Amino acid sequence: MALNITQKIIKQHLVTGEMTAKNPINIKMDQTLTQDATGTMAYLQFEALGVPRVKTELSVSYVDHNTLQTDFKNPDDHIFLQTIADKFGLVFSRPGNGICHQVHLERFGKPGKTLIGSDSHTPTCGGIGMLAIGAGGLDVAMAMAGQPFNLKMPMVVKVHLTGRLQPWVAAKDVILEILRRETVKGGVGYVYEYSGPGVDTLTVPERATITNMGAELGATTSVFPSDDETRRFLKAQGRESDWIELKADAEATYERVIELDLSKVEPLAACPHMPDIVKPVAELEHLLVDQVMIGSCTNSSYTDLTRAAQILKGKSVNPRLSLGIAPGSRQVLRMLADEGNLSHLVAAGARLLENACGPCIGMGFAPKSNAIALRTSNRNFEKRSGTDSAQVYLVSPEVAAVAAVEGKFTDPRKWGAYPEVKMPEKFTIDDSMFIFPKANGENVEIVRGPNIAALPIKSGMTEELKVKAAIKVGDNITTDHIMPAGKYLPLRSNVPEYAKHVFEGVDSQFYKRATEMKRSAIIGGDNYGQGSSREHAALCPMYLGVEAVVCKSFARIHLANLVNFGILPATFKDPADYDSIDVGDELRVDVKNLDGELVLENLTRGKKIPLTHTLSDEDKVILKAGGRLSFAKQQAKS
Repeated sequence: MALNITQKIIKQHLVTGEMTAKNPINIKMDQTLTQDATGTMAYLQFEALGVPRVKTELSVSYVDHNTLQTDFKNPDDHIFLQTIADKFGLVFSRPGNGICHQVHLERFGKPGKTLIGSDSHTPTCGGIGMLAIGAGGLDVAMAMAGQPFNLKMPMVVKVHLTGRLQPWVAAKDVILEILRRETVKGGVGYVYEYSGPGVDTLTVPERATITNMGAELGATTSVFPSDDETRRFLKAQGRESDWIELKADAEATYERVIELDLSKVEPLAACPHMPDIVKPVAELEHLLVDQVMIGSCTNSSYTDLTRAAQILKGKSVNPRLSLGIAPGSRQVLRMLADEGNLSHLVAAGARLLENACGPCIGMGFAPKSNAIALRTSNRNFEKRSGTDSAQVYLVSPEVAAVAAVEGKFTDPRKWGAYPEVKMPEKFTIDDSMFIFPKANGENVEIVRGPNIAALPIKSGMTEELKVKAAIKVGDNITTDHIMPAGKYLPLRSNVPEYAKHVFEGVDSQFYKRATEMKRSAIIGGDNYGQGSSREHAALCPMYLGVEAVVCKSFARIHLANLVNFGILPATFKDPADYDSIDVGDELRVDVKNLDGELVLENLTRGKKIPLTHTLSDEDKVILKAGGRLSFAKQQAKS
């Protein structure tokens, strides 16, 4: 039977289940990664499982989110993560080493392997031919404990690329064009697999930009073939031995096909406040810009920043705006410095930010009030930048660099000669900022600061959920809406404190109302929970007594996180029934038999509302146990 790339990797890693679309399957995970904002909770969960050592081929703990040390919380978390890594056998990437996705691509990613990460942009490594999937921290903890990852067999979309990108058109424009066509919920349940002669024209960093932002489609992941270009990249990283060829069989089949001629793509921008509101830069010309940021896990590679430096060489940042540069890794920063390109950036007036996520998650370099901000990052959700009134546009490094000089949106194709940047034959390799674990961690003492609170665990689900509707929200509610990041990120290790800010920017009374109700439900629209993998968007509501989320449809990772933390995820059988529930309504759902049809009774209105769900048999067992961790602990006792 002819197989595509996705099917080949899944077949090699399949533990249980049939490889039929939407069928529940379990696959073995070769590698894991965490970042510090999600990692502390993931490791508390791993510790609770009682497993003495990670069982993966490789697990890496990165510090790249909470690097701004304004008090004790973040540095306390860092030493906790470092000692956890040493005790349980993980590689620890120290603060300053870089952003997890960029660094993992450089130093650890392997074609044909599986990777699960507690960050939604883990699919970045699909650019190197990995099946790399973002998930909640608890799923990552289970993978480190040797448990397979449960998902529904994805359908596969073939993105057939032809042609070659024209000068001043970038890989960022490719994924923005796909987002324009597919929308932020168009990829739910799919893997986007790239093929065709156009693939040969794209470097690994360009491919990684595309797979990184594939997360914004709601896709399970995205993947490129592993070919001669992949081999060149790995050889330049001193890792040619990690290369294998990986391509789809000639007769492989797909759910559907997207045709994209790269030569016809033009410079694009995602407009506020969603990555799929895409317009040509030519239509936005002369819109004045107040801030520019080049970096984040999407566009912070050596080639991205070298090209930006060449555009800015001999020029000055426009006096009406501020330009920030955030290299993706220490490797990138060192090479920029050694080759003189860092000097061009600094001479132009750029502000050098940390090799970290920073501005993308609202952690520093916030725009001014009502600012027009251009960023090369992957999300422009409302308030995510740290400034409620900012208007954030997502663009390529080329568009960003030109705007930094012009002070306004400018079609870069008017600028003349395009600065050609070649992939280096050899990258600067320095792994000294990794701490590799001891052979035996039995005697390692885990250091816990006062901000690391006890891990909350839910009791089993009762046969009847009797709750009140604590909030009602609309479509495309993101995990940023549910659990704001930015200044609250240092609270990730302290659920009781972080839970005080659930839905803070949507409804400032939610915490008070949910606390008073004790047992409650959330009512939502389409694509509820899109965005990041942050499991706190399920964990903190669970801590506040949320028993169910009923909406029109869910984003993939958030749906899994709700199950992991014992919250019933149900959808309206008839979306029009969304209008039949208001905040404060008393609701009842009989959940004795999750195999049958669920009915929500609105006791306040005297109305019965049929519900549906996509729960697997395993999901049902986990829910009834009170969540995945409770279920695992019960299994360990039996």
